[in-house]
Amino acid sequence: MVSLNRVVMQKSSRALIKALGPERLDVAEVSGKWGRSFAFRSYRQFLYPEWDICAGPYAPDGQPLKVDLVLANQVWEHLDRPYAATKNVRKMLRKGGHFWVAVPFFVPFHAAPMDNSRWSARGLKNLLIEAGFAEDAIQADQWGNRNAALRNLDPGKWPPDYDADRDSLDNDPEMPICAWALAQKT
Repeated sequence: MVSLNRVVMQKSSRALIKALGPERLDVAEVSGKWGRSFAFRSYRQFLYPEWDICAGPYAPDGQPLKVDLVLANQVWEHLDRPYAATKNVRKMLRKGGHFWVAVPFFVPFHAAPMDNSRWSARGLKNLLIEAGFAEDAIQADQWGNRNAALRNLDPGKWPPDYDADRDSLDNDPEMPICAWALAQKT
C-alpha cells in the first residue's frame, strides 16, 4: 500500500527525477530508501545517526562527497538544523546537480526521533533560496485536500493508506498535506 499523503507527490517527483536521466546520475540519499526504486548509475544511503547532514556534508573518505542528486524523502521535518543541512547538501552537489526534498505539511506530530518543522511549497522554496540555490532554479509544489487532512486525523493507522474508492486526489491549494521541491545548483 502507498500512503495517501504520498500518492501525488511520488508521481510528480518520479517524473521530475526521470527527466534528469537517472541512469547518468550518482546519487546520495539522506536517511531514506526511496531512491532504491530508480536505476541510478550509483546510489548510496546515509543513515542517521551514523551520518548527520546537519553536522556537515557527507565525507566518507575525508573529502565532501560529490554527487549529481541528493534525495531527502520525509526527512527534513525531523532535522534540528534544516538550514545548515540544506547548505551542506548544496556543498555535496556537482555544478548542475540537484537536490530533491519532500516534506509533510498537515500531518500529526511524529517524532522519529524528533519532529521539528513544516513547510509549504513556498516555504521550501524560501529554505532553498536561503541555502544558496537560485530562485529560478527551483521547482516547488504541494498537494492536499480536506478529505486527506481528515484521514490524517483518524485515530486509527497513520499514515492513512490510499483507497481509490474513498480518497480524492483533487488538490486544494488551501489545504496542503505535503510539499516537495527540486533545486539545481547553478
